[in-house]
Amino acid sequence: MIVITNPFSIKNEIEILHSLLEEGLSLLHIRKPDFSEIEMAHFIHQIKLEFRGNLFLHSHHDLAEDFGITRIHFSEKERKDLNDFPARFLKPCRSKSTSTHSIEDFNSLESDFDYAFLSPVFKSISKENYQPETDLFEALKSRKNYKTKAIALGGICSDNISKTLINGFDDVALLGTIWNNENPVKQFKICQQTVLSYLQSQA
Repeated sequence: MIVITNPFSIKNEIEILHSLLEEGLSLLHIRKPDFSEIEMAHFIHQIKLEFRGNLFLHSHHDLAEDFGITRIHFSEKERKDLNDFPARFLKPCRSKSTSTHSIEDFNSLESDFDYAFLSPVFKSISKENYQPETDLFEALKSRKNYKTKAIALGGICSDNISKTLINGFDDVALLGTIWNNENPVKQFKICQQTVLSYLQSQA
């Protein structure tokens, strides 16, 4: 299970992120599209060293080496705009992810990506008027790319996690269900338990 940061700064954010990581969050995507490089560096600096290995960096990739971050996320635009892609991957980068919005796009990915977000699966919790134009559960039936894990994003919450995994997604990413909740850590634990219950039922 993956959590993506709120794109905006929120109260006690670093404290909440530490709590999520201490509760067992394995992958935290740092997505702050409006942050300058200095703001991003300050933000990362506040995260405990012991959790740097859990971080995926969405922007200002040049900071990765400075902070010992080896996981890099590339937006759909970055992936498609760069002529020398994926040759420009940073040397310390051991894990790479990207974003896709159709099964055709997902199927055409290079095998360099460990996983890719495929969205939106459901009506977005965090973005107004952002909802699926196609049924991604149906689309996944024509999946040809099995080297890259398919991560469900968009409207994912505890009520639909099991349905999402049953329908072929490898994992889920949480955003709105965490940050639009009065108690993000409690909500994370509910979702975490839902995933564990599903995995146990499949064992």
